[in-house]
Amino acid sequence: MSYANELTMTNSDTSPSLPTPAAQLRTATFRLARRMRTQRAVDSMSDGQFAVLAALWVHGDHTLGELADRERVTAPSMNRTVNCLQESGYIARTADENDKRKVVISLTPNGRAVVDETVSRRDAWVEEALAELTDAERQTLADAALIMQRMAAR
Repeated sequence: MSYANELTMTNSDTSPSLPTPAAQLRTATFRLARRMRTQRAVDSMSDGQFAVLAALWVHGDHTLGELADRERVTAPSMNRTVNCLQESGYIARTADENDKRKVVISLTPNGRAVVDETVSRRDAWVEEALAELTDAERQTLADAALIMQRMAAR
């Protein structure tokens, strides 16, 4: 049984159903994302930890609550992630200049280097994979990427 069919089993029995376009897209997206996540600068870093570094890299400094909201996790869970990243030297906590009760979380140069290297590795992996495709296939994926971005923004 193919991997796609394995993930489209019906709940009522164990016989595979024909994959729907939604199931095919879900499965392909999941497998591609999982494959790209293996391209990272620090092998021991979890996906959640890297997501925090990437959020700070893209969106700038955050409070703990803002990071928790952005990543859709609880504040205590985010606090554990931030503590680990701080202990590793990837982020720093500083008091907010305007409100001393708030703590601002920012990337350190080491944290920025991890994101830069991981993004570089992932881009290189995708570029290598794209080089094996035809011009028409690359254009199809470019079109699909725009559609997928719209879907993700919902």
